[in-house]
Amino acid sequence: MSIPPNPEIEGLKICSHGGPNWAELKSMGLNPEEIIDFSVCSNPFPPPPGVRKIFNSIAIERYPDSEAIELRQCLSEKLGVAPDNILAGSGATELIRLIALAYFRHGDSVLILEPTYGEYEVACQIVGAEVFKQWGRAEEDFMLRIEETVNLIRQRCPKGIFMCNPNNPTGQYFSRQEVEAVLDAGVNSLLILDEAYVAFTDDSWSAVDLLHRDNIIMVYSMTKDYALAGLRLGYAVANRDIIGQLRRVRPPWNVNVVAQKAGVAALRDVSYLERCKPKIKQAKQFLVDEFCRVGFTVIPSKTNFFLVRVGDGEKLRTTLLRHGMLVRDCASFGLPEYVRIAPRTMPECQKLIATIQALKRGGELDANI
Repeated sequence: MSIPPNPEIEGLKICSHGGPNWAELKSMGLNPEEIIDFSVCSNPFPPPPGVRKIFNSIAIERYPDSEAIELRQCLSEKLGVAPDNILAGSGATELIRLIALAYFRHGDSVLILEPTYGEYEVACQIVGAEVFKQWGRAEEDFMLRIEETVNLIRQRCPKGIFMCNPNNPTGQYFSRQEVEAVLDAGVNSLLILDEAYVAFTDDSWSAVDLLHRDNIIMVYSMTKDYALAGLRLGYAVANRDIIGQLRRVRPPWNVNVVAQKAGVAALRDVSYLERCKPKIKQAKQFLVDEFCRVGFTVIPSKTNFFLVRVGDGEKLRTTLLRHGMLVRDCASFGLPEYVRIAPRTMPECQKLIATIQALKRGGELDANI
């Protein structure tokens, strides 16, 4: 008989994510290189040109800088905060788990605003924290009522609060006043504000301005902004005390040398995001208009991705995958009637819509939802 794991791990569910499932593609006889992936919400354009130039100059036989000093200095200059307020991570998900490891323990209560990214709950389950949730209403486009959130915080006094802004998968975006209301209600709670998609958000505000608050940590993803998914790179911003505690539990050399150098090169291309964003916005609007024209219901979104009510998300995902296109089935978010779509290049978006239209003409989907 094998040695049992901790009880929290034994009952842990694996969180679903966007992106190709290589085993699934193999079973369907599909080539991963030929799949057009609308299921991940990253920048669809190639990384900044300077990123690829670094590969021949990296000494992979040496350990990376465990403190990621050069990367943090570049982030410091970009954000206008001290390097000591920044912690680099191997993607935002690693940082989320480090936060749970450093601040939550068995029996602590943690509030998660739903529907949202599943890794928040996984991180809490690993350390034995008890999760309770507030759900947005479908009839209100899943936008939470902050007054209800505030009342819930005052009643339950959670140790932590996970707030995704803009939210994945709904694309809803909280104002500064709403976030400050949560901070004020939870003076003894740690607010984890996940801003992985804020770079693509309309009329965004700077959460870094809240750095003076001692109960907030902000999480960001360079993976999404700079098309570095294969390298895994993110960072957290908080006061020095919080960053210091996270450094205690962070594994040494957690950000590899290639990711560090790529991050520096990306940050030095200061106009890259501004070059990409208008094209992403144009592609998103095209997709929204065309999905509505076909007959689907699209949930308004403040960021690059959006939800579409399709009746049976898993069925549509499988049908499109057979045609070489991947969308995000949202059943794992508790939204089985929806798929999440993130724009790609305009020719790829046009191909997706042409396929949807052909499926409707052929009677393979019901688009009156």
